[in-house]
Amino acid sequence: MAGKKSEDTVANDGTLTPETSSAVSAPKTVQATLLERIAGDKANARKLYQPSLPDELIAGSIPHIPGAEEESVWNAAVQACGTERVHFSYTIEEGRCWYIATPSSSLASNPDSWCPLAAALPGNSEYWDKETVYIYEKDGQAGALRWDKETGRMQLFLGPARTILPKVQSLDANFVTINAETAEICPWVNIELKTDMLSRAAGKIMVLTGAGVAVIASIYILVMFAYANILQPQLDETKSETELASMQLLNDAARSLENDALKHIVRIQELNDNLYQIQGTLVKYEVKGGNVIWEALVPQAFTSTSTPALRGAQPVSNTIEPDGRVRIRGTS
Repeated sequence: MAGKKSEDTVANDGTLTPETSSAVSAPKTVQATLLERIAGDKANARKLYQPSLPDELIAGSIPHIPGAEEESVWNAAVQACGTERVHFSYTIEEGRCWYIATPSSSLASNPDSWCPLAAALPGNSEYWDKETVYIYEKDGQAGALRWDKETGRMQLFLGPARTILPKVQSLDANFVTINAETAEICPWVNIELKTDMLSRAAGKIMVLTGAGVAVIASIYILVMFAYANILQPQLDETKSETELASMQLLNDAARSLENDALKHIVRIQELNDNLYQIQGTLVKYEVKGGNVIWEALVPQAFTSTSTPALRGAQPVSNTIEPDGRVRIRGTS
C-alpha cells in the first residue's frame, strides 16, 4: 500500500501520525464546470478549497438508481440529518451510491471547503479496499471510515482525536491516514445552490439567445433595406418601360378592333343591299380567326356571276328552303 498511501505509525501517546505529512495543508483549486461558466460563477464559485472536518457528519450507502443519483443521495442525507439544507459528496461503485453528508450549518465557519474523508469513498483517489480503515485528523478532531466485515456496511467514527484514535487502534485492520495535499478534491454538492445555478444559467441562455435573434433580425432588415434601395431605380425604370409597352399594345388593339369592326359593318351593309335587289336575305355573318363566313337565302334563279358583291358564293346543298329559296354560302 505504500505505493499509493502512507501508512500510519502509532506514537507512544496513543495518536496516529502519518509517515509523510505537512504541518499546514495548502488550499487547492478545482476547475470551473461548464454550468458555472454559463451561469457566470466561474470567478466566484471555484475559490481555493481548504480541507475541513465538519462537527456533524454522516456516511452511508443506498442502491444506485441510474439518472437519479443526486436526488437519491440528497433524500437519504435529508432523512439522516433531519434538515433539507445539506451538503453531500458521493461516488458510485458496485451498484451502490456511497456518500457522506453534513448539515449546511456545519460549514458556517468553513465555506469553500471539502472533507478529505470523501476521497476515501469507493472509486475515489484515496480508496484501497474495504479491509482498510481511513483516518483524517484536523484541529483536534478526527474521523475514520471503515467497512464492517460481516455486513459490508460503511461506518463512520467522528469526534475528538483523543477519543476516536484509541478506539480505531483497537480494531484489527490496516490504517491509512488521508493526505489532504495529495488527495483529489471532492467538492460538496448542494441541491439548492445547484438548482439556483441552473436557473441563472437558463436565464442567461434565454437572454443571450434573444439578443442573438434580435441582432440577426436587425442585420437582415438592414441588408434588405439596402438591397431595396439599390434595386429601386432599376425597378422604377422597368415599371415605366412596362407601362409604355402596355399602353402601346392597348392602343394597337383598339385600332385593330376599330378597323376590323368598320370593315365588317361595311361588308354586311353591302351584302344586304345586293341581296335586297334580288329578293334575297342575309341569315348568317360569322368571323372566325379573321375569316368571314356568311349565308343567305336567294331565289332559285340566282347565279353568283350576276351580282359582283356575291361572287364566289355557292349553294350549301340541293335542299330547297320552305319559302322556295335556296341557301348559299360565301367566304368573302
